[in-house]
Amino acid sequence: MHSASPPASDHPMHRFRVRYGLLLEWVVMTLMIVLAVEVTLGIVFRAIGHSLVWYDEVASVLLAWLTFYGSALASVKRAHIGCPEVVDQLPPTAKRVVSIFGQLLVIAFFALLGWVGLSIMPVLAGDSLVSLSWVPMNFVQSVIPISSGLILIAELMYLIDLMSPQTGKSGAGASLSDGLH
Repeated sequence: MHSASPPASDHPMHRFRVRYGLLLEWVVMTLMIVLAVEVTLGIVFRAIGHSLVWYDEVASVLLAWLTFYGSALASVKRAHIGCPEVVDQLPPTAKRVVSIFGQLLVIAFFALLGWVGLSIMPVLAGDSLVSLSWVPMNFVQSVIPISSGLILIAELMYLIDLMSPQTGKSGAGASLSDGLH
């Protein structure tokens, strides 16, 4: 795993990226705290002989949400696992083309995932969690299109960095191949 921190800048895109990353950090931290509290409550109640019927299902949902929103945060921070060694061997022009093409593939994947996530919402409209029947399943599954949109924002920002003229000097604070994840 590699992460590149953008250099300090007064550029509006950099300020947006920093604030966007902070927002996602708060979302991820909140989900981690809620999951930790929920698991602790589940353990305590089980230990005293009064298991919570909703514990397992809610913990699974929270873990899934943490994974999806954590992926969005990782996209902003360019912290996904990558394999830049092959791309780094290419000449600068080929490196740039391959990096941009790879970034376009990532964007296409998350656009498709978001679209599919949105298209299943009506299908899930009548379903709910088993243990908490008042929680609609389309609310639970909304994490897919929402996180896909959040990841798309991060990936589009990186694509703009890749396509900008100063990219050769690592204008985004990352090498061109960092986008291949």
